[in-house]
Amino acid sequence: MKFYKTISQVFHPIIFPIIGTLLYFIFLPRHITSNTKNTLIVTVFITTYLFPMLFVYLLKKMGMINNYDMETTEERRFPLLFLTIISYSLGILLYRTQIIDELAVFYFAMGITLLISYLLLFIHFKISLHAISIGGLIGFIGVLSFYYQLNLIILLALFFIIAGVIMTSRLKLKAHEEKEVYIGFIIGLLIQVISYAIYLKI
Repeated sequence: MKFYKTISQVFHPIIFPIIGTLLYFIFLPRHITSNTKNTLIVTVFITTYLFPMLFVYLLKKMGMINNYDMETTEERRFPLLFLTIISYSLGILLYRTQIIDELAVFYFAMGITLLISYLLLFIHFKISLHAISIGGLIGFIGVLSFYYQLNLIILLALFFIIAGVIMTSRLKLKAHEEKEVYIGFIIGLLIQVISYAIYLKI
């Protein structure tokens, strides 16, 4: 069980936004200065990692959550709503730069998946955020690979393997039921693909 817990901690959902951002800048170099790129990366890190960590810490201090795993649907409501707002706001900020639209769509799609996760809590369906996150990252990388004709097969294969390990870990730890994990992965992946398809149409 220690192995599965380590996997869940190492591949925590909170790290996937910054991973997606870094991969975007690695595979799609833009004609922007290094300072601008670094500023964007730092902004993403602060808003998607530091702010949520601080927010959850404050919720724990105020007794609104019992532990950082947030095992019940009630404990997840405020954090998910907060993350939804963060993702949507970051999407708007990145879109207004007019130079990294694809990354903005990544965060808009992430906001949609988080909103879906939040709404499902009201029917006591605790979807796996681990599965949604890795599914969303795979969807994002897959879209970039297809649209820009990038050969990212090895990277995608690696992420699919990681996804299998992550989802297995969540099930072994009994953190979720099978449907919560599988549906989470599918939603995360499909929302990214659909969002990007809508963006291209617009």
